[in-house]
Amino acid sequence: MRLLSLFLAIWLALPVLAGPEIWRHEWPDTDFDKTSVAHWREIQSGGPPKDGIPALSDPAFLSATEVTDLEGREPVITVALSGHAARAYPLRYLMWHEIVNDRIGTVPVAVTFCPLCNSGLTFDRRSPAGELEFGVTGKLRNSDMVMYDRQTQSWWQQAQGLAIVGRLTGIELTPLPSWMESWDQFRARYPDGLVMAEPAFRRAYGRNPYVSYDSALRPFLYDGKAPPHGIPALARVVRVGERAWPLTRLAEAGVLEEAGIRFEWRAGQASALDTSQIGKGRDVGSIRVRDGRGSDLPHDVMFAFAFHAFWPQGEWMLGAD
Repeated sequence: MRLLSLFLAIWLALPVLAGPEIWRHEWPDTDFDKTSVAHWREIQSGGPPKDGIPALSDPAFLSATEVTDLEGREPVITVALSGHAARAYPLRYLMWHEIVNDRIGTVPVAVTFCPLCNSGLTFDRRSPAGELEFGVTGKLRNSDMVMYDRQTQSWWQQAQGLAIVGRLTGIELTPLPSWMESWDQFRARYPDGLVMAEPAFRRAYGRNPYVSYDSALRPFLYDGKAPPHGIPALARVVRVGERAWPLTRLAEAGVLEEAGIRFEWRAGQASALDTSQIGKGRDVGSIRVRDGRGSDLPHDVMFAFAFHAFWPQGEWMLGAD
């Protein structure tokens, strides 16, 4: 929690006021007159400045058979587009970079991970304004990463893939199917798959700077409402559209078919936000989400508070009483 403490100390030292008046010097090309944010105070500094968390672009890859430095239970985000070798993006790298701008065949993708919400989503980077490349603003809204695109300097909510400030306000990115699973599960499923190589940055890759975060009572820099139904704020839920299934319910069932969706849970994936060494975290399991035809569905395994914050009218799939 040392990094969290540092971020909090920096945040407390910042001016109370937030808004375009104090942001324009850093964001001269962002159109702050266009926004869907009701109150600027919803957006807070997370500590780092613009690009202080460096997003990655055009990463190198290794074959799964070449990789020897990942622990078996370490989580990766898997992207498997039809006609292309599956790719694994280890959370040991995304923990420190949060966004990877990549290209799979002709499809430009953004693989994203917000540690404070445990939100891992993959988007198609094509938009009405053309192909976008994303970076990290250093700001948070409901504790979720606010991204920006380098082409228009618009700001985007990572958990929603939605532009919330700037010229592209209201535009939504197309989510692509991806899922978190362990390194062992990926290489067993895709022996010919590719794995993102270690970036050329000086970072403590493999270490978790948010030790014990997912067992904390409250999220970092979040003052919104708690989830309903007595669900802990940092409990994991599986979001599909505007519905959320508690991960504990899916783990207990193993396989669950509901609302036209098939969930399959299996043990073997470490929490990236538990112990100081990512691969040693407690087992939270992996989930696959498919439709009735067996096709993978875009989904997110996020903390309950974040689902409630961004989908306050969302449906909680708690099962029979």
